[in-house]
Order: sequence, then structure tokens, then C-alpha cells
Amino acid sequence: MIKVVAKHYVKEDKIQNVIELAKELAATTVKEEGCIKYEMYQDEKDKTILTMIEEWQDKKVLEKHMSSEHFQRIVPLMSEFMTKSGEINIYSKVV
Repeated sequence: MIKVVAKHYVKEDKIQNVIELAKELAATTVKEEGCIKYEMYQDEKDKTILTMIEEWQDKKVLEKHMSSEHFQRIVPLMSEFMTKSGEINIYSKVV
């Protein structure tokens, strides 16, 4: 199992835009083979920090997701609303 934690730093006046794009992305992504979980969370102290937490069957299906039409179309749109580059960490389950 692969877990992805993608932290995004969003312009304050664009938070809702990013959430709407994330909803669109998630609606299609959760139907992908190998997607176990695909959710976005908002930091309780800093509302401009939105974090995607994803679980995938393996790295192969994650790579397929990242090359999908909806990912390639929506992620660049979301990037326009960021204050800086995000942090993406990919984890493999060990226990």
C-alpha cells in the first residue's frame, strides 16, 4: 500500500476555488482501480493549508492516476491558486 500526503498552500481568497476543484478531482479519482482513499483536509489553525491524503494499492496505480486526463487537467488549475510550491510525500506501509 502507498500513502500520499500532499500539502498545499492556498491564497486566502482562493480556498473555495481549490476545494471545488479538489471535489471534481476526487469524484473521478475514487472510481479509479487501485484507489483506496482520496480526501482533502483543511488545517484547523491555518485555513490556507489544504492537504490531500491518498491511499493507493501500489505505486503502479498511483503513477497511472498522475497521468490521467482529470489529474493532468485539474492539478495545473489548482496550482494557479497557490502561494508557494506544496510538499508531496509518498509513503510505503511497513507495519
